[in-house]
Order: sequence, then structure tokens, then C-alpha cells
Amino acid sequence: MEFLGIGPLELIFVLIIALIILGPNDMIKAGKTIGRTLRKIVTSPNWRAIQDTSREIRQLPNRLMREAGLEELQKDLPRPEQIMRDSGLNEVKENLSNVGEELSDWTTPPQTIGSPPPPKPPETTTPSEPNQENTSKD
Repeated sequence: MEFLGIGPLELIFVLIIALIILGPNDMIKAGKTIGRTLRKIVTSPNWRAIQDTSREIRQLPNRLMREAGLEELQKDLPRPEQIMRDSGLNEVKENLSNVGEELSDWTTPPQTIGSPPPPKPPETTTPSEPNQENTSKD
């Protein structure tokens, strides 16, 4: 939770410094003065004008879209799923996946019951591993 870029720990630090400098009695007076000033600012017509202007600026893009009729145009545009369905891209995608499955059937050798499994590629040793043939002594 930040207020004007000041975190809770910084706020506590400022209050402790103010308490040390002003003292407990003057701290109460300063708090009342700050409270009155903030209330005058928030209830002033200038503050309300700033709030209204800020709200209008945030809502400006939506209002401009409504006035330009872009929402209606956006509703009339087809969705990507509809474009794929209408152009037949879904069928092409399905056909390609079927062809891929058929090719994988042709490229993998069939397994027979009595035949040994295909040989594994030879394992390579790294230089850090000792060679077991040289390390064994008779």
C-alpha cells in the first residue's frame, strides 16, 4: 500500500521524526491543522473539477469508440475460428496431421515377437570419467 510513493515503513519513520521534533502536544495541533487543510482541499470545487476531468479522460477512449461506431464494426468482423472454418483451413490441418501419422507408420520399423530390440547407440565417456579397462589391476 503506497500513498504518493510513500510506503508504510517510510510513513512510520516520518511520524516518529515529527514526534521527536514537535513533541506530543504540538503533534496534535499539527495533525488537526493538516486534517482541516485536507478537508478544505477535498471539498473545494477545484478538487471536484479535477476529479471530473480525470474521470472523463479515463472514459475518453470508450466514448470515442462508441461515437465512431467501432463497436458495431467490431461485432460485424468475423472471428478467427469462423475464418478458418469458412476457408477450409481446419480440413487442411486435419489432413496434414493424418499424413504425419501415416508417415510415422512407414518410418518406424515393426516389432516382431522373436526379434531382438534394435541396437542402442554406443555410449560415449567423458574425459573426467576414468576408463575402467586401464584402472583394473591383476
